[in-house]
Amino acid sequence: MKNESILVIPTEYFRQLGYFQGFTKDISRYIPQILEASVVRFMPRPEAELDPNWKQLIPYMIFSWRDETGREHLFRYTRGKGMGETRLHLKHSVGVGGHLSEDDCSAATTLGEAYREGMRRERSEEVRIETQILSEKIVGLINDDETEVGRVHLGVVHWIEVAEPKVYSNETDLYAAGFYPLDELLQDLDGYETWSSITLKTLYS
Repeated sequence: MKNESILVIPTEYFRQLGYFQGFTKDISRYIPQILEASVVRFMPRPEAELDPNWKQLIPYMIFSWRDETGREHLFRYTRGKGMGETRLHLKHSVGVGGHLSEDDCSAATTLGEAYREGMRRERSEEVRIETQILSEKIVGLINDDETEVGRVHLGVVHWIEVAEPKVYSNETDLYAAGFYPLDELLQDLDGYETWSSITLKTLYS
């Protein structure tokens, strides 16, 4: 595990804003309140990973592309055993993202800027985008206190629509990365990491 400081929010503050389990589309209740809160801070990642009193803020970016018939496809990959989070190894995922490091956000003057700067850096590290981004928006948040991973993370789901299926993984330990028809992905969600499963079931139920 990297010895870095990452952006976190007190779990108690999250609960004060309004506790939920799973996925919420009520974005205005949490954003930008979280990014403007004085209680949000950077803390060493090894401590944050073991302390459920803090939620690590994770941008979770989903890439969508529609073919000439209008059929929607999502970028999906499978995590290899060399990925940092051992609890997610060999799981399918439709989300790209990770921790927001203090080093990556050093030029920002506000928490909101730190989040956005860190998200852009994380995106450029994870994937290579060789097409136009048509739209980008936050569509919800994920909280999953039913899993060991989820208890110490809070996901902010970004939906990114691209003009062509030209998004490529920069990670050597990701398998079968590419765009897959959404209707086929929804037929079998076994083997997906929890966040991907929660997001797909909520947005397309």
